[in-house]
Amino acid sequence: MEITFRCDPALIDVIPHPILASHALPDWLSSMPTRALSNAHDHEIRTVKQCPPFVDAMSYGFMILLPCDVRVDRGVFDWDWDLPVLTTEGCPHSPVSFHAPAQVSGTPFFGDGKLSVLKFNSFWTIELEPGWSLYATHPINRDDLPFRLFSGLVDSDRFTDAGINFPAAWVKPDFTGVLLKGSPVAQCFAVPRLPLELTIEGFTKEKAENYSHTVAKVLATPGVYRKQYRAKR
Repeated sequence: MEITFRCDPALIDVIPHPILASHALPDWLSSMPTRALSNAHDHEIRTVKQCPPFVDAMSYGFMILLPCDVRVDRGVFDWDWDLPVLTTEGCPHSPVSFHAPAQVSGTPFFGDGKLSVLKFNSFWTIELEPGWSLYATHPINRDDLPFRLFSGLVDSDRFTDAGINFPAAWVKPDFTGVLLKGSPVAQCFAVPRLPLELTIEGFTKEKAENYSHTVAKVLATPGVYRKQYRAKR
């Protein structure tokens, strides 16, 4: 899958380029223990650091990154950005803008109506191969971030000449600090635009035996999925 990113020529060496999600894993993942004491079991058990699906989901696709530092003080956002003169009309000039909260009225995001709805502005156009769409979502398993990106699906094999902006709910109204330049704001995947056909059936005798055999292996020995089933990346 070839994915092409384009931006105003004045920004090509100024803003962070999209990167593979595997290169944007958080520090807490590398520093967390592989085993931890479980009070329920009264002994140490493996943590999600040893769960390939957990880590692989965080590593999949690519990340769109914040173009500059953004300071936040209890809902007030500001930034100092020495933006070069842009040559493209219509290109955004700020890292974030805002939506009216009423746009998410009736959704679980609306809450008590005091919600801030951000829009992370995109300075990149994204072009996928024919027949593929772009699925953008909150960086997976990143509840440490003070926002929650709204998921969206864009036919980026057709919509290729303008940037895709990324709306998000600001979920920590008391947050004071800095969102650093290069922070991940959206995790994106290329997905094939194909119709689905769902087949529903009960186990055959062979499938039932395979099920029991596989479950027994997984319960008996750590790392069975990783060693025998996980695709090489």
